[in-house]
Order: sequence, then structure tokens, then C-alpha cells
Amino acid sequence: MIFNEETIQGLFGNEAAENETPARLKEYYVKSAVYEQVASSNPLRILVGHKGIGKSALFKIAISEDADRGDLTIFIRPDDIVSIAAQEKPILELIRDWKTGLLGLLAEKAYQAFGVSPGNQHADIRSWGTRVLEFLTNSVKLKSAEISLNPAKKALLDHFLKRGLVFIYIDDLDRGWEGKIHDIRRISALLNAVRDLASDNDGLKFRISLRSDVFFLVRTSDESTDKIEGSVIWHSWTNHEILVLLVKRIETFKGRSFDEREGVHYGQQYLSGFLDGIFESRFNGSGLWDNAPMYRVLMSVIRKRPRDLVKLCTAAARQAAADRSQVIATNHLKAVFDDYSQGRLQDTVNEYRTELPDIQRLLLSMRPTKREKLEGDGYKLTTNALLAKIEKALQTGAFRFANGRNATRQDLAGFLYKINFLTARKELPNGLISRRYFEENRYLAQQFADFGFDWEIHPAYRWALQPDDLSSIYHVVRLSDIEEPSVNK
Repeated sequence: MIFNEETIQGLFGNEAAENETPARLKEYYVKSAVYEQVASSNPLRILVGHKGIGKSALFKIAISEDADRGDLTIFIRPDDIVSIAAQEKPILELIRDWKTGLLGLLAEKAYQAFGVSPGNQHADIRSWGTRVLEFLTNSVKLKSAEISLNPAKKALLDHFLKRGLVFIYIDDLDRGWEGKIHDIRRISALLNAVRDLASDNDGLKFRISLRSDVFFLVRTSDESTDKIEGSVIWHSWTNHEILVLLVKRIETFKGRSFDEREGVHYGQQYLSGFLDGIFESRFNGSGLWDNAPMYRVLMSVIRKRPRDLVKLCTAAARQAAADRSQVIATNHLKAVFDDYSQGRLQDTVNEYRTELPDIQRLLLSMRPTKREKLEGDGYKLTTNALLAKIEKALQTGAFRFANGRNATRQDLAGFLYKINFLTARKELPNGLISRRYFEENRYLAQQFADFGFDWEIHPAYRWALQPDDLSSIYHVVRLSDIEEPSVNK
């Protein structure tokens, strides 16, 4: 394998789905159960997940499949709606502004898709209230009769008139998010507005993506959002699914087919064979990592986010290229772990500082002390030890959320869990380690609940938190035990 830039991107993909070519994304995309839930016929689907989890990639594939069926799809970007409900107003007025703004935007984009002149649609649509589908059906029939449409646009229009469906995708709403009260109220009003519009128009199918921290603030700040809870789909991956994802990317790059529906039932030892020729099969390190299968090392240091995997593999492949190596070896991964970890720490600061402006001070306060290192790993904490460590951080200065509320130590513990800096950890009687992420159980960090879990700082951050002693990580960090599926091979 020659690891030039074209090969590296072909193997592992682009870290941002919007920058990937549609043809290549279709080749390697893995449709999980989450995809099927979002792509269902339900009128409202709210896709929630961390940055880098694959929300935009899912939408891009769903839009493509809707278009392949001949359905009308409308993609709304943040700059399309920047002026809608932008002013401070009571919540009911914000909801009304969203309805008015979205109806005009939908009509405008539908006319563009059909290739007909919109005319004075903003004035015309107001007389129809929220019944945008009735308005479009009647108006495009009249306007299309006046002109000659090209075959593709006529087919789209005929399909719309027959089925009466419009799929609306709203992505990247967290762009420009600052976590302020108006930001929260504005998103809350949007969710209420689209729920009403979908209720008034049987054929409108809204698909909205939200970053997990954005949704969490909206959900806990507005009691009315309990009405949309049944429409929320949490986007998450298991480590096994991400291994399948990596295998499919490699196999399709080599020109071979790989069915992920079968692949998710393959054993990990079998799947690891597909990595041969790209990665060294075993990690030739020291301590607890020595001779471990390479896929376990990869899965242990990513935060169950495909983008983490792309970043790590891309950096290691570039290191292999610099060494003129034909395989990504242990020394190439070791060479990039520090930069990779620093990047994930900075990503976390960038992602969540709109919610907690002083987040960097909180994260760095989680570094183990010399005494903690002598007594053990320093990154595994009981609930009491975690709260005591946060209490010390509070003594250096209070932490205040962007909404102005002072954070208690329980608030900060829950926040660290929510952002995946901490994972919940329990040692099982069979000797395995059970790890839980926020998406899998969002209640473990509640202030007055004790579910018997301890806490562990995710391995992805450890090189960044102890740059003076990188080698000790291999002796104290236990690799994740990746749950096997019902094995076919």
C-alpha cells in the first residue's frame, strides 16, 4: 500500500460528510438501525448526537435516496434561516415567526426545484394559513401549465402531485450556537413550529439534526418539548459497528463489495482480517497493550465517533508515508497519539465552551496528581473521589454556565459525563469492564442517583493530560472489551 493523500482519503474517507463525493459516500456508508429510524415515514424526526457522530452523512444519504425515489427534498442550511425568529420575543411569537418564515422558504425552494416562477408567493401563501401543501399543489399546477418544463423537472412535479410528499432536512443548527437563553428559546420555538406544520400537512416530513448539548439544553429548559420526545432519535455507534464501518471503507476502496447487514454479525477476529495489509495485525507495545489486536487499540482510543477514527487513521497513515512504510505499524500510531489527544481535547473545548465558557480550566483540573499516580492509575475515580476533585477545581474559582447559573460540583460531574470526557465504568464478575456513554444511559450522573458505576477519563484525552509521561499510559489503561455480536464467522 502506497499511502499518498489520494489513497489515504480513499481508504478512510473525508472527516466531513459534506466534503465527500456523493458517489464515494454511497459506496462506504454503513446504514445502522438509526438510519432506518430517521428515514422512516414519520412526519418528524429529530436526530441528536455529538459532533463527528455522522449526522450530516446520514442526512446526505437520506436526501440522495429520497431523490432517487423521485420525491421532492428541500435542504435548509443555517444561512437560509438566520433572519427567522432572530429577535427577542415571547415564545408564542417566536413560534409564529418560524411558521411564517419556514412556509415562505419551503414555497420558494419548491418552486426552484420545479423550475417555475414563484411570483408573489409570500403574499399568496398567507391566505392559506399553514396549509403549505395545498397551496403548492394548487399553485404549481397553474404555473406549470403556463410554461414548458424540462423532462427531469416535469417528472419531479408529476411525482409530487401524485404522492403529495415533501422531505425537509434542516442541518447544522448549532452553527453560531452560543448557548444563550435566546438561542435555546429560538430552537425550542423551531421544534414547536415544525411539529405544528407537520400536524397540519400530512405530507410534510421534517428531519432536523441537533448536537447533543444543544438538544439537552433545549429539552431541560422548555417543558413543552416533552411533546416531541417520541420523535427524537439518538445517534450513536457501538465499537463493533465502527469496526464494520472501517472494514467497509477499506473493502469498497479496493473495489470489493461488503454487506454491513451481514458484517455486523461477523466475529471481530474475522473482521480484523480485512485490516491486514493496511495495519499491522498486533500492537507491539508494552504493558496492557502489548500484542493486543490492532482493532482493539483503535476502538479503545476513539470516542465512538467515526470522525475520531478518520482523524486517527489519517494521521497514522501520513506517518507511515513519511517512513515509506507499506503498512500502518505500532510506531506510527504511537507517534500520533499525542497530537490526536491534544486535538480531541481542543475539539471538546471548542464544542462545549458556548455552554460552559471556562470548560478548559475544568478539563485540565482533571489531571491526576502525583499522589493519585502513585496510588493507582489516577484516571479511574469513584463518585466521591470525582466530586472531591471537582471541589478542588471550584476552590480556584466558580464555574458559570452560559445561561448565568452557577455550577455545583454535581452539575459539573454530569457535564463531564454528558460531553463524553468521562465514561461510566463497572468491573463485572466475569472480569470484563462495562463502560457506558451518556447516549446509552443519560441518567447515571443524576445528582441523587447511585447506579453502582465508577468513572473513568476517556483514553482519548490522556496523552493531552499527561504530556510528561506518555509511556505510562500503556501500563495503566486497559483496552476496551468490545462486545461480540451473535457470530456468523
